[in-house]
Amino acid sequence: MDKPIDRIERETMLLGRYMHMVTPRVDWQLDRSAYILLSRIQAEGPMSIGQLGDAFRLDASTLNRQTAAMLRAGVVERIPDPDGGIARKFAITEEGERRLDSDRARNVAGLAKVLAEWTPEEAEQLAASLSRLNLSIERLDGRPWPRD
Repeated sequence: MDKPIDRIERETMLLGRYMHMVTPRVDWQLDRSAYILLSRIQAEGPMSIGQLGDAFRLDASTLNRQTAAMLRAGVVERIPDPDGGIARKFAITEEGERRLDSDRARNVAGLAKVLAEWTPEEAEQLAASLSRLNLSIERLDGRPWPRD
């Protein structure tokens, strides 16, 4: 019999695979990196390259490439630091909000299909367990995702 940790590893690997099937990236408004970066900026507010690097443990060259593509797509804009700092920050645009909301709605719709036969209690238990798993990862990593 598999240990729980072995089952968790297998199931999280499969979850990553199956999410692409549930919400295929066809007709998406954003690529995966833009979706994640915009989600963080939406949650935290405008962020500099340095802040994004700290949040995601990515180097400046990777972030410069990703944010340049996002600027060209019109989903972020560079603004002066609202707190008066020297570094300019990236803020989500109205177009960025629209695209992010559209893609998030696709994700939610795909998950709703998967969970259609689950009870509200079962869905809540899954949500609580996933949240706890992510919080544990964030605690070890030292970089929590901003939550309400």
